[in-house]
Amino acid sequence: MLDSAVFDRHIRGMRTLLTALSAAALLTLGTVQAHAQAPVQQAQAPASNPQVAEVERYFNSIRTMQARFVQSNPGGTVVQGTLSVSRPGRMRFEYDPPSQLKIVADGSQVTMWDIANRDFGQWPIGWTAASFLVREPMVLQGGDLTVEKVERTDGMLQLTMSQTKKPNEGKVIVRLNENPMVLRGWSIIDNRGQRVDVALNGLQTGLPLAASLFKFDGPDAGQIRRGAN
Repeated sequence: MLDSAVFDRHIRGMRTLLTALSAAALLTLGTVQAHAQAPVQQAQAPASNPQVAEVERYFNSIRTMQARFVQSNPGGTVVQGTLSVSRPGRMRFEYDPPSQLKIVADGSQVTMWDIANRDFGQWPIGWTAASFLVREPMVLQGGDLTVEKVERTDGMLQLTMSQTKKPNEGKVIVRLNENPMVLRGWSIIDNRGQRVDVALNGLQTGLPLAASLFKFDGPDAGQIRRGAN
């Protein structure tokens, strides 16, 4: 089991994930050192880049999706769970036991709670990672986001993006298979250079997902902070 100190680091890592993407769909982040990678084929990403347009079309074609995820946090902790998304605006991260962490976006706000660690928080949806996964429409060309580069490595298409008006405040890296196009994960860097990596497995789209999945279903905030079950 994760002890309290380790899980506290996990909570901080998850907060990095949640706050790393702003209302513009990114970043309240700092500049970080380049991450070492294998040699890749690299291309500029102007507004007319057809690969970027294809990624836009891919995300905007998705109504629902569900996948298993593996999240690697700063410090080396690794946690797993199930991600459910219903675009626009709704999302749920449910972590596997022994974690009791849950994160739900209901279309207007995101709620994070963890009864075991007496942790509870809420944010407007525009200021969280939900704006990356459930933004409608997703605009990667000429909008709030700038795709700085497009790379191919190990059979993956990799887009590095920043906030258009604040390009020096951080990066998010989105990874997709190309043929067929499938979201495989993303990485976010915080203002201390710490990196949260999320890998998706078994992603399915077009599933019927119950509306109740995207509603807060825990105790009230006071009970959580008192450690109620």
